[in-house]
Amino acid sequence: MKIYLVGGAVRDELLGRPIKERDYVVVGSTLEQMSKLGYQQVGNDFPVFLHPTTKDEHALARTERKSGQGYTGFICDFGPEITLEEDLLRRDLTVNAIAKDDDGSLIDPYGGQKDLESRMLRHVSSAFSEDPLRVLRVARFAARYKEYNFTIAAETWHLMQTMVANGELKTLTKERIWLEIEKTIQDKGLGHFLHTIWRLSALDDVTPYIPKWDEAAYDKFQNALSRLEKNDELDGLAQFSLACYFSGTSLIQLAQAKRFKVPNSYIESSKELITNLDLLSKENKTPDDWLIILQNIDAWRRPEKLARFCYICSKVSDNFRVLCDKLTQNFLATRNIDVQEIHRNGLSGKGYSRTAQTQTPKSYTKLAIYREKIG
Repeated sequence: MKIYLVGGAVRDELLGRPIKERDYVVVGSTLEQMSKLGYQQVGNDFPVFLHPTTKDEHALARTERKSGQGYTGFICDFGPEITLEEDLLRRDLTVNAIAKDDDGSLIDPYGGQKDLESRMLRHVSSAFSEDPLRVLRVARFAARYKEYNFTIAAETWHLMQTMVANGELKTLTKERIWLEIEKTIQDKGLGHFLHTIWRLSALDDVTPYIPKWDEAAYDKFQNALSRLEKNDELDGLAQFSLACYFSGTSLIQLAQAKRFKVPNSYIESSKELITNLDLLSKENKTPDDWLIILQNIDAWRRPEKLARFCYICSKVSDNFRVLCDKLTQNFLATRNIDVQEIHRNGLSGKGYSRTAQTQTPKSYTKLAIYREKIG
C-alpha cells in the first residue's frame, strides 16, 4: 500500500500558492484494508475515504470507462492492481495529474510540470472529451490562474469547441453548472470565465441569462472588479449583478437564472441594479425619482438592501459612488419620519403629488411627506 498527494495541492504548491485542501490517492489497497485501518468510506459510487485523524480525502487508485451520456455516465474500476499512472491518466489536465510521494519526490508521467512552467492548460488524454463538465472546469482554471497568464492549449481548445458544437454541455445538470460558476465567483474570476464560455459560443448552454459578452463587457467588468473591497458577504453578489448589467441582461432574461439554480439573493441584487441604475444616472432628478429608487429597493422596510445596492452600484464608477451617497442621504432624511404623528397634526398630504391618481391615499400622503424631505 502506497499513498500519494495528488491534484490541486501539488499544483498549487508548485505555483507557490496556499494549499486549501489535500487529496490523496492510495495504490495497492482494498476497501476492506482501508476500513480496518480506520478510514471512513464516504459515498457508494467511488472508493473515497476520510483519514481517521486529518479527515483528508483518500481515494483508491481507479480507472473510468464511459458508459453513457454526460458527466455521470462512467463505470469506475478500482483495485490493488490499478497503478498510479493509470489513475493519473483519467484526470482532466496535465497540471492536475502530478503526484507527490511521501519523501517529496514528484511523479509526473504526462508533463504537468512542463505545462506549469509554460503556463499551459492541456488535457491529459482524449478521454477528456467524454466528460462535458471538463469544459467548465478548464474555463474555471483559466479564470483562477489569470494572474499567471495561463493559456489553453490549441488541441484542448479544439476538443472543447467540438464538445460544445455536439451539444455535450446540454447534458449537464443545472445544479452542477451553478456549482462551477459559484466556485469561479469565489475566486473572483467570473469575468474571465464568461469570456472563455463566450469564445466557445456556449453562453446559451451555461448562462442563458447572460445574453451577450464581448471585449467591451469584459473590460468594464474587470474595471468594476478592481473596485471590490474584499467584502465576503457582498462581493459574490456584486460580481454576478455587474456581469448581468454589463451584458445587457433584461428582467425577462434574468428570470431564467432561477431555472439555472442561481440563488434568489443573486437574482434579487441583479434585478435591483438593472431596474434602478439608469434612473440613478438621470440628470436633474426630481424628488420623485429618488423616491422611486428607494421604493424599488424597498429601502424603508429593508435598509440592508439599500446598503447592498449602493455597494454594488458604486463599483460601476466614481460617479455612481457619489450618487449612492446622495441616495443614502435621502433615505436617512426620510427613514425616521413619523407619518402618523404628522397626520395627527392635521396634514393630509393632498395637493403634493402630480401622480396622486395612481396611488392610494395612504401611500400618496406618505410619499408627499417624504418628498418634502428630499434634497
